[in-house]
Amino acid sequence: MDKKQAKDLEDANSAAFNVLQHVIKTTEGEAPATLQPDTRNAAAVALGKLGASKGGKARAKKLTAKERKEIAKLAAHARWSPNN
Repeated sequence: MDKKQAKDLEDANSAAFNVLQHVIKTTEGEAPATLQPDTRNAAAVALGKLGASKGGKARAKKLTAKERKEIAKLAAHARWSPNN
């Protein structure tokens, strides 16, 4: 990193710090924002959790070793390819 890049980085960090300090000062003493109540249907949430806990296990049980290996290769390629 050359001197100009280091200076630009230092300026950006200083600016971010100053903005954060300003926000803290202007919001000091204010009540925190209240959380919105959960408006989802409780029955639908419970039903979704039941299916989610079974899906991965059922899929893994029906896959062959060759299929699992191919899925793992695709996942590794997606994880480590430089295009992401």
